[in-house]
Amino acid sequence: MGFSRPKASFIKDLATHVLDGRLDLKGLKRHPDDEVMRQLIAVKGIGRWTAEIFLMFRLGRMDIFPADDLGLMNAVHRAYGPRQRPDAKKLRKMGEAWSPYRSVAAWYLWQSLNK
Repeated sequence: MGFSRPKASFIKDLATHVLDGRLDLKGLKRHPDDEVMRQLIAVKGIGRWTAEIFLMFRLGRMDIFPADDLGLMNAVHRAYGPRQRPDAKKLRKMGEAWSPYRSVAAWYLWQSLNK
C-alpha cells in the first residue's frame, strides 16, 4: 500500500506551497472565491472541480456551482429532461439563475439522485 508516484508528487507540491506561503490554508476563508481558486489550482494535482468542492464544503461558500461534476450533469438531465445530458458550459449558464445560492442548488440536485 502507499501512494502512487503522481499522488506523492502532488502531496509534496501541496506541502511546498503551504510551507513557502504561496498557499495560506488558514487564511483562505478571508479571500474571495476567485483568489481561493487561483491559490488552490496552482498546486499540482488540484483542479477546478477540487477547488470548487473545497469552497463549498470546507469554506461554506454559498454561490459555487461545480458545472464539471458528472453528478450535477446527471441530476439536471433527470430533473429537467433535456434530450442530452448538459455539458459544463450549458450547466454553468443554467446555474446563473440560482445565484447567489448555487451551492444550495447543487446540493439539492445531488440529493435528487438518491431518489
